[in-house]
Amino acid sequence: MISLEMSNPFGLDGKLALITGGASGIGEATARVFSEAGARVLIVDLDAERARAAAETIPGGEARGCDVTDEEQVRKLFESIPALDILVNCAGIGMVGGIEETELREFQRLFRVNVDGTFLMTRAAIPLLRRVRGSVVNIGSVAGLVGIKRRFGYCATKGAVIAMTRQLAVEYPTQIRANCIAPGTVDTPFVDGYLEKYHREEKDKVRQELNERQPLGRLGKPEEIARLALYICSPAADFMSGSVITIDGGWTAG
Repeated sequence: MISLEMSNPFGLDGKLALITGGASGIGEATARVFSEAGARVLIVDLDAERARAAAETIPGGEARGCDVTDEEQVRKLFESIPALDILVNCAGIGMVGGIEETELREFQRLFRVNVDGTFLMTRAAIPLLRRVRGSVVNIGSVAGLVGIKRRFGYCATKGAVIAMTRQLAVEYPTQIRANCIAPGTVDTPFVDGYLEKYHREEKDKVRQELNERQPLGRLGKPEEIARLALYICSPAADFMSGSVITIDGGWTAG
């Protein structure tokens, strides 16, 4: 008799996945891809209204508003979650600037969202994930693996996310699986916001430069990152833990 996992090694039937930053970009794409694979998805986002709008278009989707940097809000969120199979930490922010351009308050805000948020959500989820040998997927960045000009604070936070992922894998080697995806530049509202804030007068020029920065000659697509997350969380990747997987159009290969 063939088991369900063997017959559908990339399926998430019956699983519950919580995705932070799930109202847009990579997070929203991941919610959709996971739903298509059979999972129930809980979209968690600071923008509760946008999260609800996204959830309404996703079969099996639910939404909760939560500031992942607020310990009390995270605690209350998990009080309402009796079980969990998958946590995807996707919520994050960016900033442009080298070390001499970076104000302490900006640096601390980056860490508050990208690092503290990942810490608080993961700490709250671990007791539930340990019951079922669940999966943590942290959305990192190539910026955590290589230096990128004028991205001092962002590189620092994504390096921390990668280190936390590896530590989880050795701390809970048989109880959970923890992995990190390190994308290159992906065409999301995150990029749109960056162009609006820093390059309002030359958006097309800078967007073209961002495309050319990836050796493949284009930005990544949110769905491509989401499908990698699906593989990592599926039975097909049962032997994968502590991995940092680049998906960057060849950026870090050189």
